[in-house]
Amino acid sequence: MKIAISGKGGVGKTSVAAGLATRLARGGRSVLAIDADPDANLAHVLGVPPEVEMVPIAAMSELIEERVGPEGGMYRLNPLVDDLPGALAVEVEGVRLMVMGGPPRGGSRCMCRENSLLRTLLEHILTGSEEAVVVDMEAGVEHLGRATARGVDALLVVVDRNPLTSETARRIQRLARDIGLDRLYLVLNRLRDAEDLDLVTRRTPGIPLLGQIPYVEEIEHGMRSPLQDGSFTAAIDEIIRPLCGVTGA
Repeated sequence: MKIAISGKGGVGKTSVAAGLATRLARGGRSVLAIDADPDANLAHVLGVPPEVEMVPIAAMSELIEERVGPEGGMYRLNPLVDDLPGALAVEVEGVRLMVMGGPPRGGSRCMCRENSLLRTLLEHILTGSEEAVVVDMEAGVEHLGRATARGVDALLVVVDRNPLTSETARRIQRLARDIGLDRLYLVLNRLRDAEDLDLVTRRTPGIPLLGQIPYVEEIEHGMRSPLQDGSFTAAIDEIIRPLCGVTGA
């Protein structure tokens, strides 16, 4: 089972990714979670202790030079990556977590070497891993332009009642089709009532609704972790059941 989570920034995709990873692990699966969003927050939601330093792979300059080549010189387009998940992942809540990372600072140099390593690593995991893999993708649609999610079994697009999230979902749908990714499903987050459900389904025709997560005020205002809320975890479990059928897992 290899699942990518996408959606507009702020819609709750990282919470959904964390929920899927932890509930799959609770169900007995070996789970690898990948934070592929440059604005990485998956470690925080999963509950990685503050004293555990999660160094993004994009910041490992020695590793990048070893595998890809020196800055300013010729670099390998397909670097060796098969040993990296075992060497670099940190375990939390029964989930092995890797953080990809992004540019170190504004206006920084081209990240061609870093992107080559990260793209190859993600493609390797999505085509070769025997684990359940949950990928928290970059917010928006750029990752589909790079086709980094091509190897997943299903792409979940998180939306809520905000019409802009549905607009992003429609864009993701079009771009996913362009790369041959046709297993695309909605997850409706922050569901308050039947009106929310009606609004979203009318705005996103042609994208099947896989699951619904209720609005919880304590989660919305940061007073409770979604992973500690019974209604949230129950909703995630209801998403996993049809997802197993979709992916054949």
